[in-house]
Amino acid sequence: MYHILKIFGYVFKSLGLKMKILIRFIFSSLLIGSVILLSFSNNFNDQLLDATLNGKKKKKTFHLLRSSESETSHDKLIGGLLKAGFDEGSCVSRYTTSLLYRKPSPYKPSPYLVSKLRRYEKLHKRCGPGTEAYKRATEQLDENQVRSSDKECRYVVWVATEYGLGNRIISLVSSFLYALLTDRVILVDQRKDISDLFCEPFPDTSWLLPLDFPLMGQIDSYYKEYSLCYGTMLKNHAINSTTTPPSHLYIHLLHDYRDVDKMFYCEANQAFIKSVPWLVVKSNLYFAPSLWLIPSFQTKLIKLFPQKDTVFHHLSRYLFHPTNQVWDMVTSTYNANLSKADEVLGLQIRVFSTPSGYFQHVMDQIVSCTQREKLLPELATNGSSHSQVMNTTRSKKLKAVLVASLHPEYSDELSKMFSERPSSTGEMIQVYQPSGERVQQTDEKLHDQKALADIYLLSLSVNIVTTERSTFGYVAHGLGGLKPWILYEPKNRKVPDPPCVRALSMEPCFIRAPLHGCQAKKIKTTPFIKHCENWNLGIKLVDAPDKFWW
Repeated sequence: MYHILKIFGYVFKSLGLKMKILIRFIFSSLLIGSVILLSFSNNFNDQLLDATLNGKKKKKTFHLLRSSESETSHDKLIGGLLKAGFDEGSCVSRYTTSLLYRKPSPYKPSPYLVSKLRRYEKLHKRCGPGTEAYKRATEQLDENQVRSSDKECRYVVWVATEYGLGNRIISLVSSFLYALLTDRVILVDQRKDISDLFCEPFPDTSWLLPLDFPLMGQIDSYYKEYSLCYGTMLKNHAINSTTTPPSHLYIHLLHDYRDVDKMFYCEANQAFIKSVPWLVVKSNLYFAPSLWLIPSFQTKLIKLFPQKDTVFHHLSRYLFHPTNQVWDMVTSTYNANLSKADEVLGLQIRVFSTPSGYFQHVMDQIVSCTQREKLLPELATNGSSHSQVMNTTRSKKLKAVLVASLHPEYSDELSKMFSERPSSTGEMIQVYQPSGERVQQTDEKLHDQKALADIYLLSLSVNIVTTERSTFGYVAHGLGGLKPWILYEPKNRKVPDPPCVRALSMEPCFIRAPLHGCQAKKIKTTPFIKHCENWNLGIKLVDAPDKFWW
């Protein structure tokens, strides 16, 4: 080796000056390049190892995230609310809703809720459609008797009613909460368009009620007069200490339910209901608040939801993941119209009057509310010069207004208002309305898909204004974890004063609460239950310290 180096030294000395400089340059470049390549390789390996340990694969499509944000700041499992392992391509929205579009929610699911959901998933997999346990359970329906040996699986069958998408979602969340509290499996009537709207929420099983379910040909006719309606059985004094539980009960929780139907919420009646394997439920209400007032459910609910006004927020994000067809509608609108905005304001406008349509007093109320609450700027006065307006802000802020309404005239008028005159703050206001169907067409596939897309787009807003008693609005602000401003219902076609009110919480209103009977006193004395802001016949959950509980 020494002789080789010595010979190399003689050769190098014999070279010209230019050649020596060239060789030194090439050698130095190779040395520096090797060091850089080695450093990059080590860094890449460290990042790959870190990504593997954290179970997160880097994506190439992060154009929707602001440059200051990274994937590590988002939790696609939402604090453990969702379970990993689903095929992401078959339901893109499941993991990307929180990852790409929505800021991380400040409301974290409790460890007890996460563990309860994992246990529920195992129960559903053991008892769901296609299992031996499900087969045995349905055989009891044919025999119309309860086998003492077959009590491992009990069910809540949620039946889709003729009411709109918002009603169905809030009632399904309530029914699932009841199933969670009572260790039942929820099965969902699939004869409407639910499979065109939502992906399966539970791993390795289905929540869809099989079409060959033994009672399928009868459940549409179940109503208050049905002999196995729980309220009717109470009315007829058909339940006592010696009554043999039937194989199924019909639970009538629609808005027209009777006082005897409302006795479902009484603690004393839950023991008999618990003994019945199959509960068939029809509801168009968010009845979750009354479940909190059943003493035997209290301890579980406190542990499940330490923040008591997060029930709908957590359970809706767990259950509802739009199908790829719906998600394409959401992403195309968001990317084209909302992604570049500094702030998004959601406006959900429902006109309950007959006939429905565009009314100037409703438009005036929307403008009054949004400007009074500083959600939208006022228009510049005629005396203000363009330069004065532009100097009110250091840079132009783009605020997008997303309008969800059956009637496009409201978004047209709002857009016209801000296009004709600049805002007093210098903000740029752009108004978008993805759909305007004019007439509600429940159970028409494309209409319902557009409605669901609108709901999810509204839920991505920073602030949101909704219509009084609109279940569509309930779902949107609940999904987004937003406390909305609620438009009061106009009287005599006049703008209410004030035009709107800030909600007490992000929870939906239970608009037909059992204000009389076994829960009457508890509703009046329980701090975490309040009457709805704009509807005294309803109640809603608000957060309250445990030490103030009755």
